[in-house]
Amino acid sequence: MSIELPKEARQQAITSIERYFREHMDEPIGNVAAGGLLNFFLQEIGPSIYNQAVTDAQERLQARVMELDIDVHESEFGYWKTAKRK
Repeated sequence: MSIELPKEARQQAITSIERYFREHMDEPIGNVAAGGLLNFFLQEIGPSIYNQAVTDAQERLQARVMELDIDVHESEFGYWKTAKRK
């Protein structure tokens, strides 16, 4: 599965890469080169970040599912307990 960015997010990422190079590297990077670098990161490093995010989401969901019985538990056969009070 390849990681795709929406057009606007991709353009913002390219602009950010260009700015990073201007401010932190000896030579600036052009728009095309920044796009190529972004493609490299998305293909090479993106899957690791994506997989970790999926793992994190699974862990959070599993924790919530484990608490489901606490959140929505209803006592069984409670009619006679409440009927005695009336």
